[in-house]
Amino acid sequence: MVGAPLATRMRPRTLDEVVGQRHLIGPGRPLTTLVASGNVPSLLLWGPAGTGKTTIAHIVGRAVGGEMVQLSAVASGVADARKVMQQAKGTLVPTVLFVDEVHRWSKSQQDVLLPSVEEGTITLIGATTENPYFSLVSPLLSRCLLLRLEPLEPADIRVLLDRALADPERGLGASTILVTEEALAHLAEIAGGDARVALTGLEAAVNAAEANGLAEVDRHTAEEAIQKKAIVYDRQGDAHYDVISAFIKSIRGSDPDAALFWLARMLEAGEDARYIARRMVVHASEDIGLADPRALLVATAAAQAVEYVGLPECRLNLAEAAIYLARAPKSNSVVHALGLATADAASADPVPLHLREAGHPALRKHGYGKGYKYPHDYPGHRVEQEYRPVRFQGTTYYEPSGMGEETPDEDRPEPAR
Repeated sequence: MVGAPLATRMRPRTLDEVVGQRHLIGPGRPLTTLVASGNVPSLLLWGPAGTGKTTIAHIVGRAVGGEMVQLSAVASGVADARKVMQQAKGTLVPTVLFVDEVHRWSKSQQDVLLPSVEEGTITLIGATTENPYFSLVSPLLSRCLLLRLEPLEPADIRVLLDRALADPERGLGASTILVTEEALAHLAEIAGGDARVALTGLEAAVNAAEANGLAEVDRHTAEEAIQKKAIVYDRQGDAHYDVISAFIKSIRGSDPDAALFWLARMLEAGEDARYIARRMVVHASEDIGLADPRALLVATAAAQAVEYVGLPECRLNLAEAAIYLARAPKSNSVVHALGLATADAASADPVPLHLREAGHPALRKHGYGKGYKYPHDYPGHRVEQEYRPVRFQGTTYYEPSGMGEETPDEDRPEPAR
């Protein structure tokens, strides 16, 4: 492996060396249990780049035993897969076929795998960064165990960086270059959950320091190596709350340019896109509300896009939603109304008799449901009656703001009769 990139040299050789993926790896976890048993079914590994799909595929392949063949769906096709499957029929040892980026194969190409997977001629391990429910054919999905890998946390990536610096054989342990704490923190944070990016950046930074006669890699050197400036942003500290606050206040203040500025800062710093989307969903009702009811639909659609598309593409969906919310008319009438109603609702006043459920004849004898007016029996399907306990009758909680589509009730058209 001489001359191989650091990320390749430091690839974990056992599950014990794999970081992250705690929902799959560890005592009693499904992947650990499967590998320990040696009875591994065909698998589909779904997750972002640099989360360990190839690593896990090789570890699982060794657990199965026999011959492992790796194909890239980008550079190979049906003929290559057929050749492997044909050879597997004539051997006594099991064959593991690892297809990287399996979603790149067309539906008909994927179908070629089905008979051999069904018969157990091969153990298929497919790796994909795309949602398999949309990119893979259903018969293949039904024949494989689907395992979803999550982006690595900065703490997980930091373990890999420290391991690479300490290993004199596979890593950089033989180097005399020191790497500062700030540089390591930057590499772990800026990698965006991708171990390969972090390790490649570390190797480039150390090589640059050696080439320039430097004794250490500081944050500036790390920035230059990974070609990404460090953003002062702590996902667990004040910057996390300050920046999201600035983002929401910019939307509330109807400034789309400022909203985009803070959105871009969060995304570049590695903030969780799902967190940003959740905050916009809340904001759509908190600060826009019924002034533009479509705002909630737009924000919710952006949140769904984050789950469906993922980074980096969903940045566009988040930006579109941020601009829409910033430009929308604003109203906090929903927040105000709910606050007033919540204060009164804390009372223990009983439900008025005419509103109670009178499903049993005995309850009707006690006055349950008596006097209730069924709105559909009246013109316009509306009728005046009280729907709250006596002491709260006539209390107004919701006041239309008059902004956008939130018009006072007297200005709304009467329903058709």
